[in-house]
Amino acid sequence: MSNIVIVAGSNNKNLSLAKEFEKHFAAHSIKSQIVDLVSLEIPLYTPVEESRGIPEKVFKYIDIFDQAKGFVFAVPEYNGGVPPVVTSMIAWISRSGNSDWRKCFNAKPAALASFSGVVGFQALISLRTQLSYIGLNVIGRQVRATHKDDLDIESLKAVANLLIKAL
Repeated sequence: MSNIVIVAGSNNKNLSLAKEFEKHFAAHSIKSQIVDLVSLEIPLYTPVEESRGIPEKVFKYIDIFDQAKGFVFAVPEYNGGVPPVVTSMIAWISRSGNSDWRKCFNAKPAALASFSGVVGFQALISLRTQLSYIGLNVIGRQVRATHKDDLDIESLKAVANLLIKAL
């Protein structure tokens, strides 16, 4: 059994999107875990916050990310970009003092999805660049939905299956 971490970058529609991925993986006997970054209430990374110490929760999630065989990132688009909570978590992991923090990500496959008030393409493009930079192998196809364009569940299944094949 593989372990996929599904990262939800908001706890509204993108958390629901994450749960749809979780259902699909469960139907294929693939173990997955949703990480709702908003509900973790980890402070946004800044040098001032870092000087106060790495939040203990970050170390727990370093272990979870390290054990993952693959990832799904379900994120909204915020003003043409990636939600701060997502980039903040990556920053905390990279600043954790673990000199081998990249093993959380290196050579692991990742899928991207977005439910956004707008199309979400800008966030997905930015996230694809960032995740590739830290070592993830982001699959080409992605999932997106808006208030006007409902989630295409067949598209979600196709992306999830590509991720499963890449494990």
